[in-house]
Amino acid sequence: MNKKADGFEGEKLYVLPPYMLNELKLNPLTNNLYITDIGCFSHARHHFRERTHGCDSHIFIYCASGKGWVRTEDNITICMTERSFAYIPRNMPHAYGANNEDPWTIYWFHLQGDQIDDFMVLFDSFKTYVTMAASDEVKLLELFHQCYDLLLNKSYSIIHLVQVSQTVRYLLSFVLSVAFRKEDSTYQSHVDKATRYMSEQLESTVSLEELSRHVQVSKQHLNLIFKQSTGYSPVDYYLRMKIQRASQLLDLTNASIKEISIQLGFRDPYYFSRLFKKIMGCSPLEYRNNLKG
Repeated sequence: MNKKADGFEGEKLYVLPPYMLNELKLNPLTNNLYITDIGCFSHARHHFRERTHGCDSHIFIYCASGKGWVRTEDNITICMTERSFAYIPRNMPHAYGANNEDPWTIYWFHLQGDQIDDFMVLFDSFKTYVTMAASDEVKLLELFHQCYDLLLNKSYSIIHLVQVSQTVRYLLSFVLSVAFRKEDSTYQSHVDKATRYMSEQLESTVSLEELSRHVQVSKQHLNLIFKQSTGYSPVDYYLRMKIQRASQLLDLTNASIKEISIQLGFRDPYYFSRLFKKIMGCSPLEYRNNLKG
């Protein structure tokens, strides 16, 4: 078989030159996340690429049609089919290629930047690949083409390079939201049920044990899925909801700080004031005196 890394009929391919990569690395608006290579291979028969020492960029591959495969360390092979999105962390030895009978059409890009590792931590929870719905594919490819067209036609403009950086950041966020929706729809329903209950109990107190009974999952499991969804434990999130409500009462009513703290279930107004400052960055009185709107 004649294995090919590129050179397919009608392919799209753009590799940023070194001087442009240096500009992206130095610009504070782009150095956190930027594309180094981007392209599309349509019906890429005999496509094959192997990097025994990995790549200095993170690689993202979207298979729009056909089939292919991605092999990473320890010879773990992912079978890529229609509407599947895979990633390969930088410096990881890997190989990938098209299926012989039904070669894939892929959209791909390489990313570097100070913030890409933070994105990869989020992607790691989805086990190297994500499947997309047809409606999701439309949005994904729209964002891809925005990046490709801007790099191809307007890469001389730093304004457009900033736009590409922000667009690919949104693309990754969109894929993560799809993955979370598909993989954790049940978990998310638990989180939604818990937050609704919290919002109904802002003027009282809710313990983690009470919340777990209401949602009908264990305390440990509720803690885990809540942190994955919101970044906070259920108790921390509940306190932040209370402080958000306190901010509204400070803005919209003439109630005293003590009255507001008691209304929201805080027995100790001094604790309420300390918590408010910790979360909001200023005391309740300072918050009330700040002009709004």
